[in-house]
Amino acid sequence: MAPSTSSALTLNINGEKHTLTVDHRTTLLDALRERLDLTGTKKGCDQGQCGACTVLIDGRRAVSCLQLAVAAGGREITTIEGVADGDRLHPVQQAFLDLDGYQCGYCTPGQICSALGVLEEHAAGWPSAATTDVRPEAGVPELTAEEIRERMSGNLCRCGAYVSIVQAVAKAASAEEGATA
Repeated sequence: MAPSTSSALTLNINGEKHTLTVDHRTTLLDALRERLDLTGTKKGCDQGQCGACTVLIDGRRAVSCLQLAVAAGGREITTIEGVADGDRLHPVQQAFLDLDGYQCGYCTPGQICSALGVLEEHAAGWPSAATTDVRPEAGVPELTAEEIRERMSGNLCRCGAYVSIVQAVAKAASAEEGATA
């Protein structure tokens, strides 16, 4: 008897459990869009190069087109649909809106999810390729425009809204710093 090529799994998405049977080759992106109708996550290049499909898995950024759905079973997945608190936008979403950090909007869900990951990584003290002093005793690097550009470099915007995106991430970072002070 040939082994099964599909499995039943439970995906924890935006605080809700979804049980479904998927082919082992199904990407998380396709499960979200095709099976669960969570179409906020966009399919761009389908090769992990553009960032349009970025989601958070256990709080970390991941391009969902390269993540198999079966490997995401039991993990906490956050898509753009789960970022806001009801009708209240997350500070990152509000900053994108206030500063026109989008144009056509296609890349915006991935940009916002990536920005959330960037802010967490920065707060945790993770250096980037733009960080000048990576010694642990140097502490958390300043979140400069150069740091933001480097950290967001995995997300492409065909409209070229990069200046506004960097400003939006910086504004959201300032809002989060003010909220924790």
